[in-house]
Amino acid sequence: MWADRGGIEEDQKLGRTQTRVVLMRSIRMAGEFRRQGAWALLLVTISVICTLAGPVLVRHGIDSGIRVGDAGALNFTVVMYLVVVAIAYVIGRIQYVVLNSAGEGFLRLLRIRVFGQMQRQSMAFFDREKAGVLVARMTADIESMAELVQWGLMQFLSSFLLLFFALFLLLSMSWQLTLISLLVFPFLIAASVKFQRDSNKAYLEVREKVGANLSALQEGIAGVRVIQAYAREDEQIRRFEESNRALFRSHLHSIKVTTWYFGVIEFAGIASSALIIGIGGWLVHRGSVSLGTVVAFVLLLASLFDPVQQLSQLYNTLQSAAAALHKLFGILDAQPDVAESDNPITLPVSGDVVVDAVTFTYAGAHRSALSDVSVTLKAGTRLALVGPTGAGKSTLAKLMARLYDPEVGTVSFGGVDLRSASLDDLRRRIVVIPQEGFLFDGTVRDNLLIAKPEATEEELINALNKIGLRERFESLPDGLETQVRERGSRLSAGERQLVALARAALVDPAVLVLDEATSNLDPGTEMLVEAALERLMVGRSVIVVAHRLSTVQRADVIAVVADSRIAEMGSHDELVALNGHYALLASTWNKTQPH
Repeated sequence: MWADRGGIEEDQKLGRTQTRVVLMRSIRMAGEFRRQGAWALLLVTISVICTLAGPVLVRHGIDSGIRVGDAGALNFTVVMYLVVVAIAYVIGRIQYVVLNSAGEGFLRLLRIRVFGQMQRQSMAFFDREKAGVLVARMTADIESMAELVQWGLMQFLSSFLLLFFALFLLLSMSWQLTLISLLVFPFLIAASVKFQRDSNKAYLEVREKVGANLSALQEGIAGVRVIQAYAREDEQIRRFEESNRALFRSHLHSIKVTTWYFGVIEFAGIASSALIIGIGGWLVHRGSVSLGTVVAFVLLLASLFDPVQQLSQLYNTLQSAAAALHKLFGILDAQPDVAESDNPITLPVSGDVVVDAVTFTYAGAHRSALSDVSVTLKAGTRLALVGPTGAGKSTLAKLMARLYDPEVGTVSFGGVDLRSASLDDLRRRIVVIPQEGFLFDGTVRDNLLIAKPEATEEELINALNKIGLRERFESLPDGLETQVRERGSRLSAGERQLVALARAALVDPAVLVLDEATSNLDPGTEMLVEAALERLMVGRSVIVVAHRLSTVQRADVIAVVADSRIAEMGSHDELVALNGHYALLASTWNKTQPH
């Protein structure tokens, strides 16, 4: 409980400071929309002047027209009132378009920058962040700002100018009535301070619950096959209901905070109007002010208290947007764990991959995934990484491909530390083929060209011929133009993996990193993928995370990873003769082989 309370207090402190900080940063980011902002300010100023001109014209019509019986003055007032209303209408429509254009342009810019920053992050970032929460950042958090940019900016400018000009106008007509109008303001200030404190907490909580709810939704959709396979639908629904109920409660709390404050504002406006009518009537009777002035005051009070209420409502929206912006800027400020070198060195065409005294720990883990590991892969040879689950073999393969950077030690290719190489150069030299080939919506050709967008048709055909897959792809319904749909749903698992192999062949890397690319395939498809893979591996260095004896036996060198270290290293026969970790693994594999 104490930990939760401390977290809430920290969030409240953050909420009190983050609004100003993130909004100032947003203004700097929106610098390219400065000209549209200037036009909007001019249009809003004209609109405010037109709004305030109405009560002034009413005062003139009563005092100079109705009370003295001057029909000309009254007609003039009516005509001018209609003109002012027409101008206000036209200006209002134009300013709405200008401000919305700038606001939507800013949201477009923000979406692009946030998505681009996500794409540049390394694997460690996605280990730390849930996919559902990241989706919430790009959807719910950005949408929470739509209300601000669609009407909030215009409302803020209009309300601020209206409040300032209305106060000036009231003072110029009657300082006595102005002071009476302001009697309720101390209560409004006290209520505003309380509202700021309560709404900070409420909207931070709402944003957190939105992210948790979307995360539960994303997990339920992505894992629907597993959920249905084990009849866990009711449990998943219960979990979603729980997160949804928490979101409902946080929204309800924010509504209660808002409703209380708006009630105070409304009551203050009514009380002030009653005072003006009562005391203003007495002053009219004494001849201190005119009847038109009192009527104008009652009308202008709406221009004094409505902006306060609108600014309060905008503050409500502002808090929500600031909380969302704070989280979005957190992504924009995130530095990739695997960063581009300031002075990148060109990697050689080929060379040895050397892991030298490497130690690595995943964020939040209690122990190192790898500790003081050293291994050398000679150019053109095959290295199999074997060992029990969780020993660190996949982590070592990822470090050798620089999907992560070691905390201690170095990983080099051809004598160049991978941290000194450009990421583009690195991805051309070392290519990772995962267990399951991921395909994007589009054609087979589109998915192949992801690896090398500038590749010519001749290069593409040569790559397919090299690994013996040209005929296989041309036999598809539309050949290379076959639509694979989202995640490659129109292709089988084996065909998706063949596309992944063809991508690698198109890049023509010096080093291949394989996470047992045939482990999830049926025997018939596995033979086809194995054949293509064998052709692909010719003349290259290969690092394979192996789970099968047949794969391991084809390797030149076998490294046994156990307890976060390299326990044994050598050929198959050498390691069997040691009668250690590898001998036990090989014996287990032999027992599981069909006879």
